[in-house]
Amino acid sequence: MYPILFQWGPVTIHTYGVLLASGFVTGLWVAARQARREGIVSDRIVDLAFYILLAALVGSRLLYVVVNWSWFAGRPLDILKVWEGGLVFYGGLLLAVPVGIWYVRRKGLHVWQVADLLAPSIALAHGIGRLGCFSAGCCYGIETDLPWGVVFSDPHSLAPLGVPIHPTQIYESAGELLIFAGLLFYRNKKTAHGQVFAAYLLAYGILRFSVEFVRGDEDRGIIAGLPLTMSQIISLLLVVGAAVALLRLRGKEIGSKQ
Repeated sequence: MYPILFQWGPVTIHTYGVLLASGFVTGLWVAARQARREGIVSDRIVDLAFYILLAALVGSRLLYVVVNWSWFAGRPLDILKVWEGGLVFYGGLLLAVPVGIWYVRRKGLHVWQVADLLAPSIALAHGIGRLGCFSAGCCYGIETDLPWGVVFSDPHSLAPLGVPIHPTQIYESAGELLIFAGLLFYRNKKTAHGQVFAAYLLAYGILRFSVEFVRGDEDRGIIAGLPLTMSQIISLLLVVGAAVALLRLRGKEIGSKQ
């Protein structure tokens, strides 16, 4: 709704970037606190977070560019304009996971324990970041006549102007914040490392799969003629994989061979 937060001469501060950074810092604070409770040096989590952030930014932008290559093919410099929106969360996740595993193993930490520790923070940071998407108008929804449809009017917005559309960014932000609260509760109930992270993937996969039906941004990445987007295909794979992981971890205990 407000893509530009502040502008003074040649200096422009985009709301999208501010909220993205706010989500990262808030999520990092939550993760560092939990690390101390679990006897993990918080500095290692801070270092890990910056590796993950870099990988996530690169991966999320690359997937967005690949899905929308018809646009970027003739505008290669636009690939660098991340402040205008255009980051696909799944692309970031797919690159951040192997980078995170590499760092955690290098430091001699338990991969699944750290994954559980980070899961609520990922949901929280993503929820705040989606508000940045709303401000920029990216990731917008299809037209709707529902009473909560939103109308974008700022000419700097990436969403269509003057028509009521689904506030898909708000749907996902609200869903992520609910997932964050649920994971905080589940974290205290888990019996084995890996359960919280698997629960996050399961919950987010369902959320994202559902929201995709009312996304309206162009080039959604229809796969091989199927009536599903690339993000929905990835969501289904995550849901199945996470459900299998939760079933396999059921009955196991922390400290047992997982």
